[in-house]
Amino acid sequence: MGEKGDKLREAAELADQEEELQERQKELTESLKSQWLREQPLGSHFEVEKRFAEHYNVGLSEARKAIRNDLKKYEIEGKDIPMMIKELRNYRRTLKGEPKISVTKSIDNLINAYSSHLDESVDKIYWVSKYKPALKDMTLSEENIIKLSLIHDEDTRRDIIDSLCKYWEARLDRNDMAYGQEFAKLTKDMTNSKREVKNHIKKYVVNLGPKELIKRHIVKLVSEEQGISARQVHERLPENLFKKSSPSMIAKLAKSSNVTNVDGALYKMSDDIKKDIYAYTAAFIDSDGYITMDKNHNPRVGLVATGDRGKAFMIEMHKSLGCGRLHLDQKSPQDTKPINRLNFYSRKDVGEILSKCMPFFKLKKKNAEILVELLRMKKSHKKATWYNARKEELFKLMKYENHKDDKNYDFGKYNIDIDTVTKYYDNDKTREMDKLESVIKEDSVDDAIDDLEEIVEEYDLEEDEWSSVDDASDYLFEHKIKDKED
Repeated sequence: MGEKGDKLREAAELADQEEELQERQKELTESLKSQWLREQPLGSHFEVEKRFAEHYNVGLSEARKAIRNDLKKYEIEGKDIPMMIKELRNYRRTLKGEPKISVTKSIDNLINAYSSHLDESVDKIYWVSKYKPALKDMTLSEENIIKLSLIHDEDTRRDIIDSLCKYWEARLDRNDMAYGQEFAKLTKDMTNSKREVKNHIKKYVVNLGPKELIKRHIVKLVSEEQGISARQVHERLPENLFKKSSPSMIAKLAKSSNVTNVDGALYKMSDDIKKDIYAYTAAFIDSDGYITMDKNHNPRVGLVATGDRGKAFMIEMHKSLGCGRLHLDQKSPQDTKPINRLNFYSRKDVGEILSKCMPFFKLKKKNAEILVELLRMKKSHKKATWYNARKEELFKLMKYENHKDDKNYDFGKYNIDIDTVTKYYDNDKTREMDKLESVIKEDSVDDAIDDLEEIVEEYDLEEDEWSSVDDASDYLFEHKIKDKED
């Protein structure tokens, strides 16, 4: 029995040693992880996750769990610590002697524990922990420190670090300085920097409800990784939002956030593209689109993209441009990825796209100019004696522009002489149409003046009413007819 007992004690000691070694290893691993995170260049949380996964040779999901730093508020029986301390101090005023000393010690212990909690909380926010002295000096509230841990995008992180550095620089310059004008200026700079930090935090987490915060995270995560799934977005949410959502909820909120869903993959066009949508459309047409006319001289403009990402992009472009017709999941001639198109058929759509994209075209500007001339002819000059001949010339010029770099293209099929076709550019009818349309405008002005005179003759106008009509007639004559004669 004694020998058996010794073996059990020995086994227990070995188990304790193993547990202690595991605990030390865990602490060492945590220490190395924290040090690695603090050494990372400033970037978005997702970029850090990817670098962590690559550095430690683990999956992205595992990396996400390893560096998750969701902070919890320090509460006792549902009360936060500042409120608890305030209540204890009020209670202390009612005491005397030993009980009062005992409560004072309790307050001091609670303050120390709370201070340690805040220190540890800042340490867990890896991207800002190295600026801990400035944060502590600012005496940010626990609520703001928790909000700080929720900031995942690079731009907001950079703005906050910049404000922290300005605060600390002013703080160092103010050290050992006698009170005076410069001291007051530096104090004001520190106050402004502290206000900036709070404003950046407030702007990012602006008292939004869980649903709005989730939508903000969806847009950010989809923009960083196009094609991400609702499940992947859900996994990357902060702990508090993760528990309040599900993949199906993410999919619904993504739709309301103007995120495109293609067979479960989420996509969103950059806001920078939307700001310059016509410049981007022109560049896309130049590289992966076309400007042409069919054999019946109908104008055609289109954008082409392949695969799921291309499909999402065409849907986004269609929404942003507000015109055109979508043709999705078309079979490709090579039987590879499906082809997706956004085509413009109507004269109105083609005219609007070309007019707004014209300043930005690089490679297909001549194609665009050919169609603009054709559209103008079709709209107002079909009865002109030169209409049919010029229409054929424009058709040949379009064929030439679209295939001039193809040495094997059969231009003879369309009766195009490759050596002389460019001479058709000299027959541009734009100036002639300008003159014809100018005459039409003059006639319309004359008609307007006649209409005004008929109003005077038909109605018994008061003096001020008659003057208004007379002034309008004079204005039309002076500014629309006389100017042209001069």
